[in-house]
Amino acid sequence: MTTTPTRDLRGMPYDEDFLPGARSAAFTCLKVRPGEVVVIITDEQTLPIAAALDEQLRAAEGRVQAFVLEDLAPRPLTSFPEAIAHAMESADVTVFAAAALPGELAARIAMTKIVNRRRIRHAHMVNITPRIMREGMRADFDKVDKLARWVLARTRAARSLTASTPAGTRLEATFSAAIKWLPTSGIITPEKWANLPGGEVFTAPARVDGVYVVDGVLGDWLAPKYGDMKNHPLVVEIENSRLVKATCDRPEILADFHAYTSTDSNSNRVGELALGVNTAVKDVIGQILQDEKLPGLHLAFGHPYSEHTGADWSSSTHIDIVGRRFDVDVDGVPLMRDSRFLVDEAAPVS
Repeated sequence: MTTTPTRDLRGMPYDEDFLPGARSAAFTCLKVRPGEVVVIITDEQTLPIAAALDEQLRAAEGRVQAFVLEDLAPRPLTSFPEAIAHAMESADVTVFAAAALPGELAARIAMTKIVNRRRIRHAHMVNITPRIMREGMRADFDKVDKLARWVLARTRAARSLTASTPAGTRLEATFSAAIKWLPTSGIITPEKWANLPGGEVFTAPARVDGVYVVDGVLGDWLAPKYGDMKNHPLVVEIENSRLVKATCDRPEILADFHAYTSTDSNSNRVGELALGVNTAVKDVIGQILQDEKLPGLHLAFGHPYSEHTGADWSSSTHIDIVGRRFDVDVDGVPLMRDSRFLVDEAAPVS
C-alpha cells in the first residue's frame, strides 16, 4: 500500500494570524524534534490552517506528510482511510485538523486507537476554525499547564464535587480512587493524546446526579449546527449518571441530542467530568474544541476514555455539554467562583 501524501501544503496561502498558534502547536505543545515523522490529517475546509501548521512543523525540522480526507474517501467517512492508518504506523507525531461530520466518530476512534497503541504525540484539532487559531491557540500553554497541575493537585484524591450556575445547574458528583484524573493542558506527551487548544483536567466520575443547564455549547457535529446555546438552553436531568430527561424550546435540538445519546447502551451515561483551565478563552463561541476549555465545568455522555482513566466500561459515542459561570466545590472546599479559580498565587503548584 502506498503512503504517499495526497497534498503538498507548502506555499498554500493562509492568514498570518494563524502563525502564533501554529508555532505553539509545533514547538511548545508537540515539541517536534528534527527528523521526526509528522502526519497531518486535514480536509478541504481546513486547508489554510493545515498549511500554517505544515509550515511550522517543517520549521521544527519534522518530516511532514499531509493527507486530505476528501482525496481518499467520500465524506462523511464510514471508516478511517487505510493509507493514513498505514502512514501513522511510522509516525512520531500526528495532527488531526479537520471538520467533524455526522457519523464520523467511529473513524476518529479508529485513528486514536493507533495513536494509543503506538504512543504517538497526537494533536486533536477537530473542528478547528480561524477564530480558534486566533484565540484559544494563542494561549501561553506553559501557564495553562501550571494551572492544570494546580487543579489536579486538588482533585486527584477528591471524593466529591458540587457545582452550580446562575442558569440553574445543580450537580453532585462522586469519584472512585481507582479512576484517574488526567490533565490535557496542551503540552502533549506519548502518554495521552490531547485536543489543541488544550486546557482541561478530567476524569470518569463514579456517579453524577442533578441538573445541568447547557447554556454554552453541545459537542461533536451538534456544535457547528447549533452554535451558542445561550438563547435556547438545553436542560439535562441526570440520575445515577444516566440521562433521564432533557428539555429545550427547540425540538430539533432535542431530537438530535436524544438520537445521539441513544446510540448504544452507554451513550446516555456520564463518561467525563472536566474542568476547563485555558484562561485565554473568555466566553463561549459555539465551537466545542475551544469552548470546553473555558474555565468552568463540563460533562460528556458516552465513552469515558477508559484507556486512560481506567473506567471499566465503554461507548461508541461521546458528546460534551458545556455551560457558563460555575461555582465549584471539591470535598466541600471552594475551587471556583463564577468560573474563576481561587488560586493562591503564593502557593506552590505540585
